[in-house]
Amino acid sequence: MARVCLLGSDDVPLRQTLLGHETAREALTTYDLAEPYHNAIELETVSLGAAVALLNDLNWYLVRYVDAALIREPSVTDTEWLSRDLATAIRDGEVTPETSGQYLMLYGVEQLQSAAEPTPNEPETGASDDGQPRFDTEAPRLVEPMYVTRTDGSIPTYDLRDVTETVVVRVTEREFTR
Repeated sequence: MARVCLLGSDDVPLRQTLLGHETAREALTTYDLAEPYHNAIELETVSLGAAVALLNDLNWYLVRYVDAALIREPSVTDTEWLSRDLATAIRDGEVTPETSGQYLMLYGVEQLQSAAEPTPNEPETGASDDGQPRFDTEAPRLVEPMYVTRTDGSIPTYDLRDVTETVVVRVTEREFTR
């Protein structure tokens, strides 16, 4: 089973926005949606090919509302995510899983505390009973990706800020050098 994680843009409440569009809603309706990170959607598909196909179906929305589309495929790695481009290249046989782990993007993971009031630029995650915006500030937030290369099998330490953990994403050489 492959997992897909969509990381929403800071200014867009991702779940509500996607489910507010009929085509995206229909594409996502068969999946159980989770929110592993602030303003992110995660779901499980049957294969890497199905995950890439779903992202292709959602491409119009991904371009407008999503900062990153990630796929985790156990046949490639149990612990690291793949960028959409890398997952597509592996599916198409352009890259082998064994050679896919040199170029990486590390996201820091910040554990957020519950807050009575959201920060002014924080995306909405719904509306409260009185119609006022409601914000999910309890989910951990992925912050500031850092591009690194795996050297001698080890990954450099994330050092852009103090974080509780990191999320490792394998990327293509082209994505790495952009």
